[in-house]
Amino acid sequence: MIDVIIIEDDLLISEPISRSLGNWGYRVNVARDGVSGLEIVLDNQPDLVILDIMLPKMDGWAVCKSIREKSVVPILMLTALTEEVDQIFGLEIGADDYLTKPFSTRELIARVKALLRRVEFDRAHLTQNNQIIIDNIRLDLNQRQVYKDDHALELRYKEFELLSLLASHAGEVVTRSEIFDKVWGTDWLGDMRTLDVHIRWLREKLEDDPGKPRYIQTMRGVGYLFTAGGE
Repeated sequence: MIDVIIIEDDLLISEPISRSLGNWGYRVNVARDGVSGLEIVLDNQPDLVILDIMLPKMDGWAVCKSIREKSVVPILMLTALTEEVDQIFGLEIGADDYLTKPFSTRELIARVKALLRRVEFDRAHLTQNNQIIIDNIRLDLNQRQVYKDDHALELRYKEFELLSLLASHAGEVVTRSEIFDKVWGTDWLGDMRTLDVHIRWLREKLEDDPGKPRYIQTMRGVGYLFTAGGE
């Protein structure tokens, strides 16, 4: 059974979500504040976390950052904040998706299913000694780890998925629609700028020499191309 933890102090939000997820066959645990929510996540290792931002004792930003220090569990953030900077900040500290209040239960279920589907896809396609090596970049797909010059890079969950997709098609252009399809799921309902943000993060981690051509080339109006660093 899939375990979902909801960290939300508003009963008018948490109870309908919990009931709907339960009807879909998920096992749900609810925390009313950030401190207890973080403890439950780290103790129980759930399959998905639904995390509000405005929480007592410890806000959602801090909870998200603390989870990411120890876990790659998918995090769906709930926010009443509509400013783009707030949404991007959530992604920068490790959230996989965000949902702006008010939202429908149907939309939330669609987001949850999309995130869980991506996790199951990754688990099903891992094979022993499955690695991608291009120039001085090495991806260990079994360990979900990326190395540059044998130094491990710290990548977020979606960053790794995105880089794995691009690297596995090195030398080929991968369209934006293909990327959203395979990394975020066919029923992705979020901001399309999410891809641009993740590409920027990857470039910042891979390209320490601004004078060298980028590993990830932008094919304007089409998508992205992964090449060896010296090309």
